[in-house]
Amino acid sequence: MLKIITTLIVFVVTPQIVSAAEQLVDVHIHYSHDAWDMLPPDDAVKVLRDAGLKKAFVSSSSDDGTQMLYDAAPDLIVPVLRPYRRRGELGTWFRDETVIDLLEERLKANTYAGIGEFHIFGEDANLPVMRRVVELADQYKIFLHAHSDAEAVEFLFAQNPDVRILWAHSGFEPPEKVAFMLKKYPNLTADLAFRSDQANGGKVDTEWRKLFLEYPERIMLGTDTYTPERWYFVQDNANWTREWLADLPPEVATKIARQNAISLSNWALKK
Repeated sequence: MLKIITTLIVFVVTPQIVSAAEQLVDVHIHYSHDAWDMLPPDDAVKVLRDAGLKKAFVSSSSDDGTQMLYDAAPDLIVPVLRPYRRRGELGTWFRDETVIDLLEERLKANTYAGIGEFHIFGEDANLPVMRRVVELADQYKIFLHAHSDAEAVEFLFAQNPDVRILWAHSGFEPPEKVAFMLKKYPNLTADLAFRSDQANGGKVDTEWRKLFLEYPERIMLGTDTYTPERWYFVQDNANWTREWLADLPPEVATKIARQNAISLSNWALKK
């Protein structure tokens, strides 16, 4: 139940017992500055654990939120470095050269599995700041979490075909386009955050099923807590996801549920 009392949001989440076979990895969680007061780190970690998550990839505006969650639960949190100091920078960050100083300082001081989630579209992917981000990902051997259109993804791989990109929301593209991009770029993976078109009533959509069966090692799960209120949906999204995963062959479901994300995390964190 979600109660809103003036500016305070109280989360009441019913814990559930989740077997190892049902554990998920959510690769698209944000814990930004406007969530910290209403949902302290220990409470946020409890939400993630009660949802039955084995791991959660977390990036935040600012990165201090990610560091707070990582300090609270290093076994659970996979830290990802977002190039935003606070909300409102998603349309300007790629023209702000001070972002590079921020990223370089943080990468030297802390451990991260990736850079992102950042927003970049079209030819903006070729601007100097974005080019330096690609260089940093290659230097540190970590992935890029790109909220981008297909054109920007093309430009990023043109800069460095060896970089690894996790495509946020699968670009909000239809499954046929996602399949085309996965075929074209072996180092591209895609998350399903904030999407619901892949399944209905516990049954996987026909075109998405084709994609999942053809590229079972390239798809990952996500919620996207882009506003504080979205934290309420972490468990609901996890439960809904388990329903449609059960409609896939078990070996495919397990890869999408957690194995793909764990493999990416282990690669980036040198495990």
